[in-house]
Amino acid sequence: MTIKIIEGEKFAQMLIEGANNLSNNAKSIDALNVFPVPDGDTGTNMNLTITSGVKEVKAQSKTHTGQVAGYFAKGLLMGARGNSGVILSQLFRGFSKSVEGKESIGSKDLSKAFAYGVDMAYKAVMKPVEGTILTVAKDSANKAVEFAKKNDDTIALMEAVVTEAKASLERTPDLLPVLKEVGVVDSGGQGLVTIYEGFLAVLKGEKIAETEVQGPSMDELVKVEHHQSAQSHMSTEDIEFGYCTEVMVKFEEEKVEENPYSETDFREELSEHGDSLLVVSDEDLLKIHIHAEYPGNVISAAQRYGSLVNVKIENMREQHTSILQQESHSVAAPSVPAKAEKTEYAVITVAMGKGISQLFKSLGAKRVIEGGQTMNPSTEDFVKAIEESNSEKIVLLPNNGNIIMAAEQAASVSDKDVVVVPSKSVPQGLAALLAFNPAADLKDNEEEMKEALSTVKTGEVTYAVRDTSISGVEIKKGDFMGIVEKDIVSTDSDVQGVAKELLSKMVDEDSEIITIIRGEDRTEEEADELASYLEEQYKDVEVEVHEGNQPLYSYIISVE
Repeated sequence: MTIKIIEGEKFAQMLIEGANNLSNNAKSIDALNVFPVPDGDTGTNMNLTITSGVKEVKAQSKTHTGQVAGYFAKGLLMGARGNSGVILSQLFRGFSKSVEGKESIGSKDLSKAFAYGVDMAYKAVMKPVEGTILTVAKDSANKAVEFAKKNDDTIALMEAVVTEAKASLERTPDLLPVLKEVGVVDSGGQGLVTIYEGFLAVLKGEKIAETEVQGPSMDELVKVEHHQSAQSHMSTEDIEFGYCTEVMVKFEEEKVEENPYSETDFREELSEHGDSLLVVSDEDLLKIHIHAEYPGNVISAAQRYGSLVNVKIENMREQHTSILQQESHSVAAPSVPAKAEKTEYAVITVAMGKGISQLFKSLGAKRVIEGGQTMNPSTEDFVKAIEESNSEKIVLLPNNGNIIMAAEQAASVSDKDVVVVPSKSVPQGLAALLAFNPAADLKDNEEEMKEALSTVKTGEVTYAVRDTSISGVEIKKGDFMGIVEKDIVSTDSDVQGVAKELLSKMVDEDSEIITIIRGEDRTEEEADELASYLEEQYKDVEVEVHEGNQPLYSYIISVE
């Protein structure tokens, strides 16, 4: 079988199956994270990014290939999360530019589009690193261009692309020594391979298996959906679908034989009943989350496949009214006002943990976007925050190296005057905010805040999710790790011991202030014990303790 021309409908199917295959493998891609920290999220970020792109494709009429590619690129751009998601969005932004206006595409068009996407992605990264998703995209695109010169079969071309992408992925440890040391291939490159495999499956008339779903858990996805809903600041009467409905069904063989289950078809069916729809299934269970007006219809549809295990229905209109009443009686102003007070400046920052959010607000941040290590905000999250700030001059503080590109992408599409101060940690973000001067112009603030980033050292204490060895440090699953910037400097089963050893590597004769931000898993007594130890060890250093409530990280520590 050969296919010389790809029409719009076929291309849309390729995108959808590419996304399905990525979703199936998201968890295994997360596990390829070099550092054994509990926030490896490349697969999750790429999955949420491509899901946003596919959602845009499904919402529009699929007239021809160029338009489908445009819809997809738009969805990716706004939904991009993490560096891998932003790079993915740039790959297909370039792809869409290349095929813009084309009703259908052949092998040469397809190969040129892959190549144009690579060019745009490389330009979007300030310091491209080989041995990453960029390399896999480049190598496979080069193969496509070479192949298209002598063959006009798009199936054969896509087979060549997938073969080369896999070969390039296997070469990534040779280009990036840390991958070889840990014994993994590049996670972003693996994600791109799964997408291309989905493309090929559609061209060959195959279907991606749906029983291997390993994407984000239902709880994680629900959190994202509810987080996005919280950004809309709607009034109660604007809630179209009033019941948050969660259903869990145990598959029964007889029922499935009578009503064969297809996750894609079932998701399409349920989409008629509401929004914020999530469907996750494995061999045994079907889980559904949806905002629906008639929950009973959803339950009945789910029961076709098995028996009900759990059902939860919440009236969102009543919840919303209750929240508004609580806020109206609260002494403190709402943390995210629907219409912020107009100001010349707005500093918008990112934080995970109620205590850390309050720290930033107390220092003058106008808006704190919920997110960080475990849930990277999307480009759209930043764009919404910028729009809602009611300010003309905006400073973005990402506070995470994996969020900087999404912030920069938001700045590039905003019509406001926006600068990104590339803070890679909470301590850096706090130091930058302390350097902010509302009386100075934006350029001067940008320079001063960037300079402040270098005045603070960042240390973090978290736990290992697997056994590994990095830079000669043997790490056991479940043990705590002390990390200075990106270097693991201590590891042990005793969290307090790890924190103390970490600090011994951070504090020197020039240190003046140590700030300890306590995570949700540590008690006030433990943090105070650590502070007392430091006061004894370092007589001339001032020690501060703050309740951060951040997940996963027992302590976040700054030394100035």
